[in-house]
Amino acid sequence: MFLKDAYLSRKFNVFAVDWEVLSQYPCYFSSLSNTKLVAQCTAQLYSFLTFAGCTSKQITCVGHSLGAHICGMMTNHLTKKQYKIIGLDPARPLIEKHASKKFRLTREDARSVQIIHTNAGLLGQSSFTGWVDFCINGGQVQPYCEGDRIKQARCSHFLSVCYLANAILAARPMRAFRCPSGCVPDNRIPFVKSNRVRMKWLTVGQDTPGNVTGGYCVHMEQTMNCPFN
Repeated sequence: MFLKDAYLSRKFNVFAVDWEVLSQYPCYFSSLSNTKLVAQCTAQLYSFLTFAGCTSKQITCVGHSLGAHICGMMTNHLTKKQYKIIGLDPARPLIEKHASKKFRLTREDARSVQIIHTNAGLLGQSSFTGWVDFCINGGQVQPYCEGDRIKQARCSHFLSVCYLANAILAARPMRAFRCPSGCVPDNRIPFVKSNRVRMKWLTVGQDTPGNVTGGYCVHMEQTMNCPFN
């Protein structure tokens, strides 16, 4: 509920989809199969909200890992395209190269699709599939994560949730630069502070302007205790 509290601090209404019983670790294959059912049920809730008077512009679907793909798959059960989706390090295993667009998150699923990459190429997908993709601290392995490769990957994967919570609470622009070819490690981009590189000030997350498109690399500090460390 870490992310929920960040949204509630700004007077959003939050509906959290609890599908824990359908996504028990380590049964990844079952979890992957169950995303179709969860997407269908969540789309019913979305339809109820719009029928009750909410506009699509008032609703943002936020999903982490497989949850990001569930946000995209909801479109299969809706008569109109969603307005905004935020995908937090969308799951990569068995999806990035094998799943059809109907069963994964793509930029065609909403007018605004934002992807936040924190473990690209391992647990999170490496391809840019949003209208705007943010690579946080290189987008691959986060500097705050320790241990062996598996522990670093899990920590980095879950930190995407904390980064979005931080961005919602801060609600301020951060320095970003274009990286259209994909996420690259921080140690390979020493020119970030150079005046020769054109920077943009962008707000990551809920407040990102809808007209921002492309891939951006952003340095983001961890400013609060994260339950996923």
